[in-house]
Order: sequence, then C-alpha cells, then structure tokens
Amino acid sequence: MHTAAAVPTTADLPPPNAEPAPRVLEIRFTGSGSEYFRIWAVNLLFILLSCGLYLPFAKMRRIRYLYANTLIDGEALAFHGDAWKMFRGFVLMAVLMLVYTFAGEFSPMAALLAFVLAGAAWPALWRASMQFRLGNTSWRGLRMGFEGSLGAAYLAYLPVFVPAALALAWSLKGEGPGGGVLAWLGQALQLAALLAAPWSTALIKRYQNSGYRIAGKHSGIRLHTRSVYFVGLKSVMLAVLMLVVVSICTFVLGSLLGLATTGKIDAKGSSTYFGLAWAGMLYLFVGSVVLPYYASRIQNLVWGNTHSASLRFRSELSGLRGLTLKNWLLIVATLGLYRPFAVIATMRLRLESVSIESSTDPATWVAPAGTERTDASGEVAGDFFGMDVGL
Repeated sequence: MHTAAAVPTTADLPPPNAEPAPRVLEIRFTGSGSEYFRIWAVNLLFILLSCGLYLPFAKMRRIRYLYANTLIDGEALAFHGDAWKMFRGFVLMAVLMLVYTFAGEFSPMAALLAFVLAGAAWPALWRASMQFRLGNTSWRGLRMGFEGSLGAAYLAYLPVFVPAALALAWSLKGEGPGGGVLAWLGQALQLAALLAAPWSTALIKRYQNSGYRIAGKHSGIRLHTRSVYFVGLKSVMLAVLMLVVVSICTFVLGSLLGLATTGKIDAKGSSTYFGLAWAGMLYLFVGSVVLPYYASRIQNLVWGNTHSASLRFRSELSGLRGLTLKNWLLIVATLGLYRPFAVIATMRLRLESVSIESSTDPATWVAPAGTERTDASGEVAGDFFGMDVGL
C-alpha cells in the first residue's frame, strides 16, 4: 500500500517576490586606551620637537590606528592617505591661518577682508577634505568617495556666513551719529547668525550624508530643518536650566561660606572667587551635559535618516552625557593624561551605537574605477577649523 505524497499547501509556500531579510552589518570598535596613549604620547613629543611640523604625520598615525580598529561586519577600515600630501596641505593652511590671525593687527578693514577671504575659501577646503579623506578610505578593499558639488558646499554655509560677515562689517563702523541704533542693528545681525545656525547645520548634514558613496552605492538622507531647530531649542532650554542650577548652587555655597568666613575675606576677593567658581561650574555642566545631549541627538537624527538603495543606517546613541562628565573629571584629575583613554571610550560608544542594514551581500559589491583622491590641500583644514569627517 503506497502513501500519497503530501502536497504543499499555500501556507507552506514562500510569498511571491519575497525580499530577503536585511543583513545587519555590526559596527565594533576594538581600540585600546593604553595603545592609543602610546601613539598620543609619541605624536605629542614629535610635534613639540618639530615645532608643530609633525602634525600631519601625527594625524595620519592617529587615523590609521582608529580605522584599523573600526570593524564593520568583521572587516576593518583602512586609510591610504599620503602624509606628505597632507603636509603640503598643512603648510597651506598654516599660511592662511597666520594671515587671518595677524590681519587684525594692521587695520579693522584688513580683519574684515581676511574674514571674508577665509569664509570664501572654507567651503571649498571643507569639500576637498571630505573628498581626500573618503577617497583614501577603504573597506573590504572597496574605496569610498564623496561626490558633493562645490556650489552646494557654499550654499550650506551661506545662512550663517552672510549675517556674520555683515555683523563684523557693521562693527567696524564704530560709534557715530545714531550710534545706539547702529549698535542695535549689529546685535540684530549677530542674533540672525545664531538663529540661522540650525538651518546651516541641516544644510551641512544634508550635504555630507547625501554625498557618500562606496561600490557604486550613493547615500541619501531625509532630514527636515525643523527637526534640527527642535534639537537646538531643547539644547538651549537645557543650557538655561544648567545656568539656573549653577547660579543657585553658587549663591547657596557663597552664602554658607560667607557666614563661615565673615571678616576673613574682603567682599571684592569673595566676589572674584565665587565668580570664577560660577564660570567653572557652568563650563563643566555645559560641556558635560548640554553639548553631549546636542551631539547625541544630532547623530541619532542624521544617521537614523541616512540610507541608500540597499543600505539603511540606525543610530541609538545614549549615555554620552555620563561618559563625557566622567572623562572631563578624569582628565582634570590626571592633568590631561587621561585624554587618550577618553577619546577611545567616546569613539567606542558613538560608533557601536550605529548599525547598518544591508539588503545585499557586501561580498558581491564591485568597486568602480578611479575612486582614489589625491588632493590633500583641504585635509588639514578640518582640524584647523575644529571640524573633521565622521560621526
């Protein structure tokens, strides 16, 4: 007697045109604070001995170490930049910064002209920095790249640069007839530059995260300007709260110590001490609470809305405020020697909070030809202006 073969039902069959589940490309950071401390100490020594000329070589060592310990799906990043090309860019930037720094010693008009020239050159140098950095970065042998246009780079900084330049020009008019009105207008221009900062931030992040590419895959981002303004508003409210808390604590502490030291410290000396204490506490809380809050919210907002045809990024950064406060206290307690360990801890937290979902197998990706970038004139510009490519 033969048993009839079971016929699969509709429920047993996979749905038609079913897409495979996305593969999660986990990001891990394996850097060690002790290893990075040795690199940092040697770099610092050579920078001091060379009067700063070793700076681009130190930067290359730092980047290569951090990249080699950044693993995406188990594969490390690699940096292929030429330190001598970075050195030429460093010399160019050093000359530009010296001109900008000492221009104000000659005349206010020279300071304004230097500011305008620096502002006009910065977007191009910033774009060149990203092109050089990403063009010399690889993963699984695939070179990355950046394809943002030059015009869009200038547009991203325009909302802040225009009112800032006008405010600086207005300040050079000095006092004269209607001086009160002129001063009010100058302050209004400064306020306009501050109010335009979130707008410019949104344009900058949109420009950056829509220009990345790897293996023919181009990134995109859906970032609303109002979302950046909302993060900025909450950060300002948090800063105001910190100001109130620090002021109350300083007042209470001053009252208690004032009662205990009556007649021992004059009023002028007492106000100086507590003024310094107020400024120090405010600086500590803003740096360890407000700025980390803003940085974590912006990272989650930007990378949570970044995607490509086959990739989607997610960011769930939390705990940055506590880590930053801990880092600051330990850096002060160790007279700065804890800084390399703080860098590693912060890198680990920020990188490992990001995950990547891929609908394709990275092993099938093919690199297009001609992705290497050789222009390093803008690479060191990022460090001079306090900016760098990355999260």
